[in-house]
Amino acid sequence: MRGAQELEPRSRILTLMALVLGAYLVLLGRLGYWQVFRHSDMARLAAAYHDDTITLSAVRGNILDRNGALLVTNTPVFSIFASPDQISAAERQDIATRLAPVLGLSAADIQVKLAANRKFVYLARRVPALVAHQLDGLKLPGIGKIAETQRAYVDGGVAGTSLAANLLGFANDEGTGNYGVEGYYNMVLHGQDGFEATVRDLANRPIVLSDRQRRDPINGAALQLSLDGTIQVVAERALADGVQKYQAESGSLIIMEPVTGRIIAWADVPSYDANDFATTSTAQFIDPIVSNLYEPGSVMKVMTLAGALDVHAITPDTRFNETGVAVVGGVAIRNWDNKAHGNVSMTQVLQNSLNVGAIKVQQMEGADRFYQYLQRFGIGSRTGVDVAAETAAPLRDLAKWKPIELATASFGQGVDATPIEMLAAVNVAANGGNLVWPHVVDQVIDSNGTRHPVQPRVVRQVISAKAAQQMQQMMVGVVEHGSGFAARIDGFKNRIAGKTGTASIPENGSYAKDQTIGSFVGFLPADHPQFIMMVITRKPRVLFEGAYVAAPIWKTVASALITQWQIAP
Repeated sequence: MRGAQELEPRSRILTLMALVLGAYLVLLGRLGYWQVFRHSDMARLAAAYHDDTITLSAVRGNILDRNGALLVTNTPVFSIFASPDQISAAERQDIATRLAPVLGLSAADIQVKLAANRKFVYLARRVPALVAHQLDGLKLPGIGKIAETQRAYVDGGVAGTSLAANLLGFANDEGTGNYGVEGYYNMVLHGQDGFEATVRDLANRPIVLSDRQRRDPINGAALQLSLDGTIQVVAERALADGVQKYQAESGSLIIMEPVTGRIIAWADVPSYDANDFATTSTAQFIDPIVSNLYEPGSVMKVMTLAGALDVHAITPDTRFNETGVAVVGGVAIRNWDNKAHGNVSMTQVLQNSLNVGAIKVQQMEGADRFYQYLQRFGIGSRTGVDVAAETAAPLRDLAKWKPIELATASFGQGVDATPIEMLAAVNVAANGGNLVWPHVVDQVIDSNGTRHPVQPRVVRQVISAKAAQQMQQMMVGVVEHGSGFAARIDGFKNRIAGKTGTASIPENGSYAKDQTIGSFVGFLPADHPQFIMMVITRKPRVLFEGAYVAAPIWKTVASALITQWQIAP
């Protein structure tokens, strides 16, 4: 009996110890589970409550013209925010009422934001420093400001626009480049944001610790363009005046250095103000110079005849009897004036822009070589210009072309191109036979001030120097004796080379009646050109031929360039 009584306490002690050990093992297991298997999850959860990272924004690089004048810079602005969790319900109405006139918002809209179940909410983005200063004077609880920068674009040549808006594009409120140069060079301009890790105290106040991680921002690089700001203003005004005078739907103008491919001016009408991008229709951001395809019309005759000159299929003096009609695949194709011109030379074919003559040249050259020269001139390919959103319409395989399609392509119908593509192609004749890369940026200036020049480059030799020289003289004849008469400038007799174009516009499987695209491309002085310029007017309602709606605009801008650059004949 005594032995049983002695065993009972010992049994109880062992049982209790077993229970304690079991509880300990359970606790140890759970602790191991959270610390080992769920460690990363708990670390993230803890960081969400106590750790934070402050973004140290990089300053976006400026954009300058060729003379160093600012085209795009940054101005200091502030974004106003609220911390709704720090504002009591009783305070909301008073704070909203006092904020409304300063921010230009309704008190009701502000109250809705202050009632949000969030720790942070923007009330206004990128307000001027004056507004932020007024806000400081109010000393409202739970209301703060963040210093930022905003892109500033200089005024354009036309009221309500910024200079070269379609070429430059814009940077949005998040600092991301869109369209144009801003879009193409976004990573270069943006730089690299930095950060600073912090710990927040129980009152949610950031405490920067010396042993926490920090990376300083690297400011974006500046871009110096080849654009001439003074000529750009002239180009925008002349183009806008021309579009209005001829009641055109729109217009484009591009000027380039023939040897280097450097862009001098780049204008579109209508355009927009990049400072007001947020309230601008997105359709206005599309730049037709690189993004819109069109059938170029008779400007294509430069490539048709130049290729034939290069393979010696013709000479400038080759003559034939031009009857005013060519029948290809059972289809009769006529000249623009519906007339026969008799015994004409190839120079006269170009001067008078004869469709029948262009078809004759294409047939003399042969389908294979004609097609090959279209490719060599860059038709159907992107130029690689450093502007966002360039497009192209690749040429179909030659085997899929019908004879009638080759015939119409010889005078620029039934084949699609962009304006920059056509300018680069015609420029082959201007610079001695080479296809060069058109480009806008001259040099990149990094955050340390080091300059990195952008080197011009030749894509390929397209035609011989002799063929190019022959085409130059034939194009002089266009201005002196043919359709380019409106581009003549006093003092430059026999020194301006050019070509007109009047293209029909395809619409629903046929060509629209009484709707055209008029163009003129020209360069001077003809044998050592300082610039080449293309002007395009779309759907003019007063007159319709390139000779009348594009060449006069070209003359106005060319005259300004001659004066500004002091170009001698």
